[in-house]
Amino acid sequence: MRIVVGMSGASGAVIGVRLLEALKDHPECESHLVISRSAERTIYDETDYTMDQVLGLADVVHDNRDIGASIASGSFKAAGMVVAPCSMKTLAGIVTGYSENLLLRAADVMIKERRPLILVTREAPLSGIHLENMLKAHQNGCTILPPVPAFYNRPQTVDDVVDHITGRILGYFGLDYKKYRPWCGG
Repeated sequence: MRIVVGMSGASGAVIGVRLLEALKDHPECESHLVISRSAERTIYDETDYTMDQVLGLADVVHDNRDIGASIASGSFKAAGMVVAPCSMKTLAGIVTGYSENLLLRAADVMIKERRPLILVTREAPLSGIHLENMLKAHQNGCTILPPVPAFYNRPQTVDDVVDHITGRILGYFGLDYKKYRPWCGG
């Protein structure tokens, strides 16, 4: 199973990193990573990871400027794509089909091929433009999954919240995550 992971420049870089770490626990998955320039800055600002460490988590790394990469084609068989975090700029590019870079082109491919595209949108508060773009993405088959914390699992740390979001993302691909505690009824 191939999963494309895109990271754009929104706050919440740790979510994309944690997703890559979790995919390492699934040898049946091949992760393909594409990172925007702004995401590189956010990784630096928000985490203790180096770019080499983040790139080393992926099975395959693609240059965001290479619109001829394998993930830019519908003939590339992928189970789906996750953009985590997904900036409002990236969301706008996705919903308008403005495929100016590989991350946007890969997302466009997922939509046209009707494959899962999960957007971990990060912004607060949301403007009407943001909400309209999320609605357009949803209407085109995307899953909008803002990193909203669950409280039924009684998170104690930011890591608990990130683990929960990571588990929710992996669930869309039928993958388990050992640090995820789903609601089991009360």
